[in-house]
Amino acid sequence: MTLKIIGSGLGRTGTKSLHDALNRLGFGPTHHMFEVFQQQERIPLWIEAGTGRADWEAIFEGYRSAVDYPTAAFWRELTDYYPDAKVIHTIRDPDQWFDSTQATIFRPDGFAATAMESGGPMADFFKVVIRDFPGRLNDRAFMTDYFRRHTDAVKAAIAPERLLVYEVREGWEPLCHFLGVAVPDEPFPTQNDRAEFVARLASGPPPGAD
Repeated sequence: MTLKIIGSGLGRTGTKSLHDALNRLGFGPTHHMFEVFQQQERIPLWIEAGTGRADWEAIFEGYRSAVDYPTAAFWRELTDYYPDAKVIHTIRDPDQWFDSTQATIFRPDGFAATAMESGGPMADFFKVVIRDFPGRLNDRAFMTDYFRRHTDAVKAAIAPERLLVYEVREGWEPLCHFLGVAVPDEPFPTQNDRAEFVARLASGPPPGAD
């Protein structure tokens, strides 16, 4: 199975909602960070990808699309490897994005920080995920600048006809138009907002991640 859609947007830009929307539109199964925790046997493959020895066919076996981390960390490699895949770049206000990351995926006492301090495969995996900003996760100026530069880099590298720069609050219409499919007669999925993420974090590490 070949990836048809690559999500280049960073985590906390509506990627879980996009994940659910793509599945609903028939472009699934869609890979997301949640799948990493559910399929930990593939974590060594991601670590290898971080060294430049990626086996994308093995990593994405069974998937037709991929969004969120760790996909977003490899958007250049993936868009080169899958030249026919369309690219969806999710965005939001950079400061709002930073605030969301600090309460969720990059919070100082969160799972990623804890895993990196504990060592082992999960630490190596997260080092791959955040390879562009080691030690700067909680630096607002650096991270918001990185967010903007990331979007600029994607827009510069990907042909306009292949790329959708998208805010999930726009709903179904621009997404369906870009993908050439009908708009579903149902609300656009809203998943994994900050309160939901924090509640999940409070309940313990992701399945299989302890």
